[in-house]
Amino acid sequence: MFFNSFAFAVFLPIVFVLYWFVFNKNKNTQNAVLIIASYYFYSCWDWRFLFLLVFSTFLDYYTGIRIEKAKTAMGRKLWFWMTITINLGFLGIFKYYNFFADSFSNLLNGFGMQTSPLLLNVILPVGISFYTFHGLSYVIDIYLKRIKAEHNFVDYSLFVSYFPLLVAGPIERATHLLPQVKVKRTFNFEKAKEGIYQFIWGLVKKVVIADTCATYANAIFDNHESMNSLSLILGAVYFAFQIYGDFSGYSDMALGMSKLFGIDLLRNFNYPYFSRDIAEFWRRWHISLSSWFRDYLYIPLGGSNGGNAMKIRNTFIIFLVSGFWHGANWTFIAWGFINALYFLPLLLLKRNRSNIEMVALQWDWSSIKVFLNILSTFALTCFAWIFFRAKSIGEAFDYIGGIFGNRSFQSQYLENERYNYEILLLIGAFVLVEWNYRTQVEPISGRYGTLKVALCIAAIIALGTFSDYKEFIYFQF
Repeated sequence: MFFNSFAFAVFLPIVFVLYWFVFNKNKNTQNAVLIIASYYFYSCWDWRFLFLLVFSTFLDYYTGIRIEKAKTAMGRKLWFWMTITINLGFLGIFKYYNFFADSFSNLLNGFGMQTSPLLLNVILPVGISFYTFHGLSYVIDIYLKRIKAEHNFVDYSLFVSYFPLLVAGPIERATHLLPQVKVKRTFNFEKAKEGIYQFIWGLVKKVVIADTCATYANAIFDNHESMNSLSLILGAVYFAFQIYGDFSGYSDMALGMSKLFGIDLLRNFNYPYFSRDIAEFWRRWHISLSSWFRDYLYIPLGGSNGGNAMKIRNTFIIFLVSGFWHGANWTFIAWGFINALYFLPLLLLKRNRSNIEMVALQWDWSSIKVFLNILSTFALTCFAWIFFRAKSIGEAFDYIGGIFGNRSFQSQYLENERYNYEILLLIGAFVLVEWNYRTQVEPISGRYGTLKVALCIAAIIALGTFSDYKEFIYFQF
């Protein structure tokens, strides 16, 4: 069930009515409604994997209590490493087993040892990377004595399975979400209104921007051998806006609908394509994952406190792991490696915290430098996205080779679409809107809100009715 589907348009109002007007006596009934809705929502993908979600929930709930109650350090470590091993084991089997088996077989074949790897014929459970990281952060925080174990199984179950964030984040922390689900929520009209605005803007990003760009990006990447330099460059740009509109659009919809239930989720995107360097980009892109790796991997490894050798090691570890988290393919690892190369000079020169506040331009010469920094950061990001989008490392290098080797910059006709210039105007208009409202969560609230909503809905109907791209990119991660 997709957020942009007719089924969800029926599902959400039903849950909303039951939550606020039927089972609103106390927080227990409210939580029960959301858990049942969440389990139904997840079972719509594949009901068999619902048992995996329930098992993961119970595992972390039970071991969290056992870690807290353990009387010895050895006992705490035993329970802690047991749950870590099981969680990562399930993630490894479903997401990474075939990758490692196939890669090892190819390595042996390269040395002349012909092998046929035993591969698993299983599909990846949707959202497993996200709800696994929810549970991992919870038990790690208990082990480090940052929080107390949650003894109410219903409350903890909602923390893990809350349907707005279940399949593609944001990756929540127990310190932020659990306190909200442990108290009764009261309806707040202004908060619900904010949620509707944010949901609609997220739908615009997904349906109007991402799905439209996907048509062109897919056509160019799938036929990159016959595309000239200009088309290949545009393909990378189209994909950059596709993945941004797709993933940040999902996050906006998740945060917006959650406000309808009186619950605030962590912000996941903050206008990343207006970043002036790669360090700022990673503070604004997929914020919940970046901060997760920072707090639970980078800092425990020593962070930036050691010498240059340690800084380099830790930077590569965190970016390579981040790339591998996205998928079992060497292309994602290459994408992480490239971003590590981008980030390292800023870290070593102690310029990785130079651009903290949102960018502001004035009519002076310094603004030209800022604009060029934004443009160069976007260009570097688009280059890295080529590896993220490509099916293989070889395809990525062929694509890049076409950009630099073709040297033809004439407009090419795409067989499935003719509106080459109109899509660029659409992207330009979208960038101008986001730029104008970059200090706000979304651009709809404020003056002329009703008119903005009407325009957004008109755009969604006009461009999204016949869209072939319903699924969200990050559902595969």
